[in-house]
Amino acid sequence: MPWIQLQIPADPDTADQLEDLLMEMGADAVTMEDAADQPIFEPDPGTTPLWGDTRVTGLFDADQDIDQICSAIRDAWHQQTQQDLPDIEVTLVEDKDWERAWMDDFQPLRFGRRLWIVPSWHAAPDPDGANLLLDPGLAFGTGTHPTTALCLEWLDGMDVEGRQVIDYGCGSGILALAALLLGADHAIGVDTDSQALEASRDNARRNDVSDDRFTLYLPGDEPDTRADILLANILAGPLVDLAPTLSAKVRPGGHLVLSGILAQQAREVMSAYEPWFIMDEPEQREEWIRLTGRRIGG
Repeated sequence: MPWIQLQIPADPDTADQLEDLLMEMGADAVTMEDAADQPIFEPDPGTTPLWGDTRVTGLFDADQDIDQICSAIRDAWHQQTQQDLPDIEVTLVEDKDWERAWMDDFQPLRFGRRLWIVPSWHAAPDPDGANLLLDPGLAFGTGTHPTTALCLEWLDGMDVEGRQVIDYGCGSGILALAALLLGADHAIGVDTDSQALEASRDNARRNDVSDDRFTLYLPGDEPDTRADILLANILAGPLVDLAPTLSAKVRPGGHLVLSGILAQQAREVMSAYEPWFIMDEPEQREEWIRLTGRRIGG
């Protein structure tokens, strides 16, 4: 059976209200998706974060009078908000296996020469590669965003064999787990969000990474140790504030990898770390920056 798809642009303040309205109008299913390829960083515990530009989509039986439904949606929205609804995009969609279609959208991704991120329903394209099994998720990252991709490519290009790694703001654990699969000896994951730590723990088990190789902590609970590699893919503001703390966690000669930084923020972040590191030239992808450096001193 074909369906009629209604898509309406929204923001985090209106998306839930639009979802409820579409369900009230008889939608068989309502979904929300990113309309602008934006990252979502760690949410508060118990929350479901949304993108700044969200697209709310409702599926309706094609036998219904869609013009009448659209008119009713606009009228109800105006009554609720005293505002006009943005344009409603109407599309005829052929019937298909929606779960399978969603899964088909996510294919294995290669980062550098050896490293692959592989959804659990796919076979690894390179059985001899470093294959990290990781399914798409809403909040914690799967490697598709430039900030994460830049860090993964850096890891693939480094000799991490036997190294000690800290992933500060670990989220899904993707960076720490990639380092471990590439040969690192041990990784510490730190995150302010207990949900992120649980996601990291689940992903470690899925990839047969033992608890003694990947240990997870809330900030301040982690052991006082100095790593060979510290990765922090968070945001520019926290990176600047944390500069003394993170710098102290890297051994002399060790590597620093920072991301989650917009191009216009790179100079401020670099300056915050230059007292402790020889910083490299920034690496840019789209509007996002990766910063790397080597720890000075003994």
